[in-house]
Amino acid sequence: ILKQCSIKHEYEGKWNEKSRLTTCDPHNKRTVVSSNTPQEVEAKKEIIFTYDVEYQESDVKWASRWDAYLLMNDDQIHWFSIVNSLMIVLFLSGMVAMIMLRTLYRDISRYNELETQEEAQEETGWKLVHGDVFRPPSNSDLLCVYVGTGVQFLGMVLVTMIFAVFGFLSPSNRGGLMTAMLLLWVFMGIFAGYASARLYKMFKGAEWKKLAFRTACMFPGIVFAIFFVLNAIIWGQKSSGAVPFGTMFALVLMWFGISVPLVFLGGYIGFKKPAIEDPVKTNKIPRQIPEQAWYMNPTFSILIGGILPFGAVFIELFFILTSIWLNQFYYIFGFLFLVFIILLITCAEITIVLCYFQLCSEDYLWWWRSYLTSGSSALYLFLYATFYFFTKLEITKLVSGLLYFGYMLIASYAFFVLTGTIGFYACFWFTRLIYSSVKID
Repeated sequence: ILKQCSIKHEYEGKWNEKSRLTTCDPHNKRTVVSSNTPQEVEAKKEIIFTYDVEYQESDVKWASRWDAYLLMNDDQIHWFSIVNSLMIVLFLSGMVAMIMLRTLYRDISRYNELETQEEAQEETGWKLVHGDVFRPPSNSDLLCVYVGTGVQFLGMVLVTMIFAVFGFLSPSNRGGLMTAMLLLWVFMGIFAGYASARLYKMFKGAEWKKLAFRTACMFPGIVFAIFFVLNAIIWGQKSSGAVPFGTMFALVLMWFGISVPLVFLGGYIGFKKPAIEDPVKTNKIPRQIPEQAWYMNPTFSILIGGILPFGAVFIELFFILTSIWLNQFYYIFGFLFLVFIILLITCAEITIVLCYFQLCSEDYLWWWRSYLTSGSSALYLFLYATFYFFTKLEITKLVSGLLYFGYMLIASYAFFVLTGTIGFYACFWFTRLIYSSVKID
């Protein structure tokens, strides 16, 4: 129990660490308990504060001291979030099952039973674009960079959540979660280099060192640039919340001293492995894509694809934003891990469904669209963050607003890379599966 008072104290001689107060000296048994008279404060005059601390033994064990702060009263809302997300997953799973088990199975069986080339040419839909579906996309290098970065981010998030679920990252350890994420990001660089190099070699790329450097520097460079500008704004306000220069230098040292070499190592290992073989041959001349219906327009399709992944996580997102910006503890990592698994499944399934519809309309440009379809959920995340800013927060200063939108821009960008990579790999597996089942002479 802390008792604090401020009265007009006096002392003899010049003040130093060993000076005793003549008005409040415990050795003279003249302890001042309180003062009801307001103290007059004059300019350039010193004020001496005193306080008393009384320790009382508690019956609560030390390991359970945080239970009072971590008492969960809103578990029903989280269960509602889980059930809501599971309904989305079940709906998408039903659509994927229908596509895979009924439509595709029937199409593949009928296509393989055709006896003449003329009959095969009469076929329509996804089977006609088998000679173009694995044609390397435009800006394939950039796609490899983003896929590699997404693998690095996925590994970091997955391991961090597993540690948090098992209780290794307690809220009582301030900064433990952020430190763990930074360290895991650095050491996951080897997987980023490996994934980007494997995809790059499949696209017949040759300059793997250049690709590895871009993989190691593009995403962290953009995030660090935004973070540095925001930190400079805080420095300009002379706030104690600014990250010290020494910490910034340590981050750069970890980036270039550990992460970059690991990305190069992963790129070297991935590029030395044999290239991934396409299940069907690619034609030399690209097939002309027929005119598409309005609902198959790339922009419309991409924007529609991001709604369901965002819908699966937006309730949990509210609690995360509240814990970050309203100084509340976030500790229910078990719920968060379930929502994260649901997010993975939702991103994969919605991208597979839309990719199948795209291929059925004889549009074989699926590489970038598969990444952007699930990645567009990051746009809805940023729009929700904007809505949260104007409805829940009472921020009026320009600097505080810039900090909020700057940090949420970083979070949305990271979410885009994560969800986009999940959707890409889901489509990559789906297209290889269906076209490897078709007999083509």
